[in-house]
Amino acid sequence: MRETDYVALGATAVRICQDLIRIPSVNHGGGTGDELAVASYVKDFLTRCGLEPTLYQSAPTRVSVVARIKGRDSQKPGLVLHGHLDTVPADAKDWKVDPWSGEIIDGEIWGRGAVDMKDMDAMILAIVEDWQRRKYVPERDIVLAFFADEEAGGMYGVNWIVKNHPEAFAGCTEAISEVGGFSATLSNGKRLYLVETSEKGMYWMELTAEGTAGHGSMVNSNNAVTEIANAVARIGNHKWPVRITATLRTFLTKVASTLGKEFDEKNPGPIVAELGSMARMIGATTQNTANPTMLKAGYKENVIPQHAKAVIDGRFLPGFEEEFIATIRELAGPNVKVSPIIHDIALENSFSGELVEAMCLAIKECDPEGIPVPYVMSGGTDNKGLAKLGISGYGFSPLKLPPELDFMALFHGINERVPVSAIHFGVEALDRFLQRA
Repeated sequence: MRETDYVALGATAVRICQDLIRIPSVNHGGGTGDELAVASYVKDFLTRCGLEPTLYQSAPTRVSVVARIKGRDSQKPGLVLHGHLDTVPADAKDWKVDPWSGEIIDGEIWGRGAVDMKDMDAMILAIVEDWQRRKYVPERDIVLAFFADEEAGGMYGVNWIVKNHPEAFAGCTEAISEVGGFSATLSNGKRLYLVETSEKGMYWMELTAEGTAGHGSMVNSNNAVTEIANAVARIGNHKWPVRITATLRTFLTKVASTLGKEFDEKNPGPIVAELGSMARMIGATTQNTANPTMLKAGYKENVIPQHAKAVIDGRFLPGFEEEFIATIRELAGPNVKVSPIIHDIALENSFSGELVEAMCLAIKECDPEGIPVPYVMSGGTDNKGLAKLGISGYGFSPLKLPPELDFMALFHGINERVPVSAIHFGVEALDRFLQRA
């Protein structure tokens, strides 16, 4: 494609991203969410592009969209190109602008979902429309999937489709999705592009303590609130040991060598600190984590309740699941029950092979000074669901970001936004990659 074509393609992706942000698709968790309107938009868009999309409705308003682009060689394994349609909630009074405005201010698109992940959804749709206009046919089948419920573990999205309609992904062996291919600028000005080849597993859990109900004015040595509070404090304050996985070792070694420094596996902190705003997320991949997020107990000021509950967001590194769960149960103590809410696998794939080479070439063509590297994501993606079908998933939604932008703070954050220039870069890099994939 000529440069002028990519300028037009970028403008199309920006417009679609604004459209998607303006359609609220909030996931409140606990099975409560609504992707129906945005799924209808995507279905209609793909239909206009000559495809035959299917709506998968796991509950009245929980809707995903899947379509297949037939490739030139039906014997080759297919590629799943996927995004999610839901977003976390946003409280408008905390924002500088309406979270569902999709406004462009100072060269950035503002709104809930701008980086998580309606920007990638928009880039996919823009490329599909361009391919249809140019009558371009990829070498192999590409399954386009826009999932519901990613923000709450995918039970009404990818996991529901994998369980009930695995034929949607028949013949596919690889997948591409979010939170990868973005740039991180080091203190010496070198630009890394972090390709997600690994992600932590999920162990969201509920802690339950049982005690003796009674009057708040009396001594009570079997207080459920005290029991749950002590368990939450032990878990929340636990210092998890450093655990360096193969992917993290490769990543931090590359960061160190790019800076002209040495990487000490026993003390990764100094190299992690060189990553600036990215250090919070990367630091979380040097260990397992468990963060208390919710507490519930009692119904009146002077009544000691019989039950108390807490919720913990637990994440474990590839290879350290058993160690994580055993530690949690020990910290919770014998009088607190630990029940998983969502328990899903960790992933780790090799940073090698034709698919990875295609990603690296696309980055280098769009930014000759860019350095592609693998990394471990502290959160999770819908690639976990597809892995149950033997599909290897990577994060590659490329963005060239300003060095001063605190990118990770935008995920689920107030005033979420994405630079227009990053989408222009991303849609070109994604298109170049897909034409080789």
